Amino acid sequence: MRILLDTHFVLWWLADDPDLGERARDLIAAPENLIFYSAASLWEIRIKHALGKLDLPDDFAEVLAGQAFEPLAITAYHVHALQDLPQLHRDPFDRLLIAQARCERLTILTRDGIIGQYDDVATILA
Repeated sequence: MRILLDTHFVLWWLADDPDLGERARDLIAAPENLIFYSAASLWEIRIKHALGKLDLPDDFAEVLAGQAFEPLAITAYHVHALQDLPQLHRDPFDRLLIAQARCERLTILTRDGIIGQYDDVATILA
């Protein structure tokens, strides 16, 4: 399976946070799954960190780079795909993740039920 991590799941995985949950942990750790994180998630994380809303270790970039995850860049194709999304979700970062998942045929691992309402985007609510 090709899985795109919602931003919370990136952070929970890196922190070994119990909020991650057993099902999500198993999906991310399964060697047969290809796990992606979006540049949109990094953008959101860095903004929240700069605003003092999120603590990050000094070596955050190195720790993330050490994971067996594939980075997913934001492309013009992804941004143009935003125009086709119904206005179910108002968060711009989540909307970009949804557009990327649609374009790249990825399944989003999330706890956000609104993302699960997009009928043409595969989601795993965990």
